Amino acid sequence: MEPTDLIWMNGDFVPWEDAKVHVLTHGLHYGTGVFEGVRCYDTDLNPTHPPAVFRNLDHIERLLRSAELYYMPVPYTAQELRAATLELVARNGLSSCYIRPIVFRGSGSMGLNPLDSPVDVTIACWEWGTYLGEEGMRNGVRAKVSSWERIGPRSLIPHAKASGQYLNSVLAKIEATKAGYEEAILLDEHGHVCEGTGENIYVVREGEIATPGQHNSILDGITRRSVIQIAQDLGYTVVERNVARAEMYLADEVFLSGTAAELVPVREIDDHAIGTGRPGEITRVLQAAFDDAIHGRTERYREWLDVVSAPALETPAGEAPEAVPAQSRSAASG
Repeated sequence: MEPTDLIWMNGDFVPWEDAKVHVLTHGLHYGTGVFEGVRCYDTDLNPTHPPAVFRNLDHIERLLRSAELYYMPVPYTAQELRAATLELVARNGLSSCYIRPIVFRGSGSMGLNPLDSPVDVTIACWEWGTYLGEEGMRNGVRAKVSSWERIGPRSLIPHAKASGQYLNSVLAKIEATKAGYEEAILLDEHGHVCEGTGENIYVVREGEIATPGQHNSILDGITRRSVIQIAQDLGYTVVERNVARAEMYLADEVFLSGTAAELVPVREIDDHAIGTGRPGEITRVLQAAFDDAIHGRTERYREWLDVVSAPALETPAGEAPEAVPAQSRSAASG
């Protein structure tokens, strides 16, 4: 990870190296935090080709919903967080980056009751390539079905993007990596296909695209919503339903989508070649259409792009920017 100049913390822009939390932070001990993964892309928008954050407000609104599900009142409005995100990207002078907003319980109390701990909000951004690698984007990844079951709604809240819940994905990812695969696929409590460790999954057979629904304990991905809309706009049939494990082996194509991963073909699952063993036609069409959307080359999806228009701060060479207060917390938003 290559450090950037500034991180936004509780309303202030602070130098990267000063963005610290206490070792007794509640979220560190108990996982009481929610977060988002967001991407900003360089675009082909005229005339200046500005960077733009992809579905910025959608991500922020999901962040706030996740926080609400875990009883964390966020002291900022969605519009304040949107503005802070755009300004952070601009101040760091980035044209393409990954953005990580996180809401967590800070230090102040210990024990399983978090309600007396303060709620802290931080946004960071940095340059980060595609999560599963450029080779995976081009030729597809190898995956295995994990022995770890995806968390279910009777234990935690699959619809929330919560920090502690990702231990489930961490275990599955380590298992797959140690076994020589690039990714893991988790099943739900009923044995149906759920998702990857950080991506939603799609199975293509005879021209129809099937993907697990929200009843399968998936995270309702922002990229997933985008891919489904693009596929339907292109005339493909998309069905949200239970997907059996064997359907993946028998599929013509399988692909994954997520903010970090973008849209990635799966060429092999549990040592079964998927289709021809190479990315399929529908996957390639959707990859290209999604790439056009995120870079502003398709007019109908321009509303998904939140343009970064504020100029980056100029600082003398060799000097770090000073911490600069951002907009103050709104009394009404608390």
